[in-house]
Amino acid sequence: MTVVDETIAFTWSCLHTWRQAAINTWWCLVGCSIGDFGTILFFQWSGIEWPVMAIMSLAIVNGLLTSIALETIVLLRQMAFAPALRTACGMSMISMVAMEVAMNSVDVWVMGGATLSLSVLPLMWCAGFFVPLPYNYWRLKALGKACH
Repeated sequence: MTVVDETIAFTWSCLHTWRQAAINTWWCLVGCSIGDFGTILFFQWSGIEWPVMAIMSLAIVNGLLTSIALETIVLLRQMAFAPALRTACGMSMISMVAMEVAMNSVDVWVMGGATLSLSVLPLMWCAGFFVPLPYNYWRLKALGKACH
């Protein structure tokens, strides 16, 4: 019996994997942004007084939920509802939480609180995209696991 070495050297230089990781991260960013920004805008426009950290915590939870919902909808083209929902819930929470924390940290740092403006959105999106991107690449390359 022949033993085959299945060890593959990890590399950060695979353009195909970077491209796929970027696409996966972008889809996650879209889903997370919907719930996150919607929550912040609700409090901003309604004038309801909540502590900044409470608003940001709720925004993170809502961002995770909308990302899971969007992913489920995308996966419905490939599978039935129950497996699509299970797959969406099994996405990388580490990546999504890192994305959410990065976006909300930028908002608080630039705006001083839970406030959105057209000037802060590009900064939040950049942080939300680039913070989890290396992790998503690693997940794809080393583990063969993708969010999408």
